[in-house]
Amino acid sequence: MHPRIIQRLSVMGKSDQTRQLLIWILIGLFFLAVTFKVALLSVGAFPFNADEAIVGLMARHILEGNWPVFFYGQTYMGSLDATLIALGFMLFGSEVFVIRMIQILLYLGTIILAVNLSARIFRNQLAGLVTGLLLAVPTVNLTLYTTVSLGGYGEALLIGALLLLLAVQIDEKPDNIMNYLLWGFFSGLGFWAFGLTIAYILPTSVIVVRSLIKSRRSRWWVQGALIFIAGIIGALPLIIWAYENGVSVLFQELFGSAIAVDVGSAFLSTLTKHIQYFFLFGITVTLGFRPPWTTEPIALLLVPLALVFWLLVFIQIFHRLRDESSRRAIYWMIAGVMGAVILMFVLTPFGSDPSGRYFLPIYFTLAIFAGDFFAQPAFRSNARFRALLLVFVVAFNLWSNLEAAAQYPPGITTQFDAVTRVDHRFDEQLVDFLSEHGETRGYSNYWVSYPLAFASDEELIYIPRLPYHLDFRYTARDDRYEPFQTLVDESDRVAYITTFHPALDESIRASFLRLGVVWEEEMIGDYQIFYNLSRPVRPREIGEAWLGN
Repeated sequence: MHPRIIQRLSVMGKSDQTRQLLIWILIGLFFLAVTFKVALLSVGAFPFNADEAIVGLMARHILEGNWPVFFYGQTYMGSLDATLIALGFMLFGSEVFVIRMIQILLYLGTIILAVNLSARIFRNQLAGLVTGLLLAVPTVNLTLYTTVSLGGYGEALLIGALLLLLAVQIDEKPDNIMNYLLWGFFSGLGFWAFGLTIAYILPTSVIVVRSLIKSRRSRWWVQGALIFIAGIIGALPLIIWAYENGVSVLFQELFGSAIAVDVGSAFLSTLTKHIQYFFLFGITVTLGFRPPWTTEPIALLLVPLALVFWLLVFIQIFHRLRDESSRRAIYWMIAGVMGAVILMFVLTPFGSDPSGRYFLPIYFTLAIFAGDFFAQPAFRSNARFRALLLVFVVAFNLWSNLEAAAQYPPGITTQFDAVTRVDHRFDEQLVDFLSEHGETRGYSNYWVSYPLAFASDEELIYIPRLPYHLDFRYTARDDRYEPFQTLVDESDRVAYITTFHPALDESIRASFLRLGVVWEEEMIGDYQIFYNLSRPVRPREIGEAWLGN
């Protein structure tokens, strides 16, 4: 951004010239954000993965008239993302690029709200535009989870930004009932779509309650009841499901029981581990110092300077939180999102996940405060320095993304565990081979089964009954869709597909020999295929190592 432009935007203006300049800069931001993502997509930087395939399968099934309340196989993370993707499939066809297109549109909405939010909070147009620029070219972590779908991260960021903006409007106009109702509705919708929105609901609810009291309505409790009803309407799919199935499992999974790996560990031991994970993995991935799939640093030469920049932003946050102005509660609300994310991470089983996906709201709020940092009056005497600093930060984000994209495999991937990073560039060959040999049913692992089903338009159904962990750990939760189970169980011909698991391959061979089964093998990319079995063999016959038969 040119220094003269920065000087003009440092002070709020309402002239036609300023408005025109703002419009063109905003258009430029959106063009930059879209171009950045499309460029990475065009070089195949984002591998297709099983979680994304499930969302795509859900979208197809929605178009067939089967609408699930939650992500297949779990009772958290609603089907809002799959529903939006279903609309995309209806218009453009059932393709992976449509899934990514929906995520890009959601993220553009998030940027629009963030620009508005930052400019409104700090009453400075430059603050909003800097926030928008840092979101248009973000860290690798944010790039990843706003381009591929895991079922609700894009919606959580968009709804979270909307809740923050509504809270600001409620604080400014506490007598406007519509803002309260919208806040209630989107809180409920976000709670169903993805529990991560709790990080936004909690701090914004403080502003809502404060404003209700400040409005001094004699019947404030009626207004509160209306907000509650609006929330129920927003979360209606979840409410109906809970009424029919009970709330215990719902809340257990919402707070991480499905991914709990520290069961039986002492609370203090688990808490200490999660705090360590936050400092080792959470901070580094949020600030862009490492990608979410590894602990190795990225764009290493620029990391020290980026660290200095973010330290300056944290100092600015500290000053804002001590501010005695009328906006202090709003500053605390924004910082409260970060606090809520950190508490949720260290106090729940989600703290065992080192990837970085749960820290997306933190970068979002840091980008807002970074806008404030660049808009400070102290910088007005040196707009050139500000422009240089901003260019540097954006360059760091750009470099780290390009460096990550160039390292393929794994590419910009959602998979932290190397054994789950299947090279899906061979999927077309796999589909052709299985189709030519009539092997349409069989067994595999989670990271193969669902991408294969999606890529073959559900002609090839291989249910995840095999382990992918090298120690043979397996959970029945991997087998998420009952109609697929029925198709395979009723088939009189099955094949097996494994990946990166020599010990499992040897176990399967030994079991086939023990059972007197004749078979053939083929290797395609990462896929080890056992096919043309002389009789169908079920996992219960050979799976003692992982099924505990």
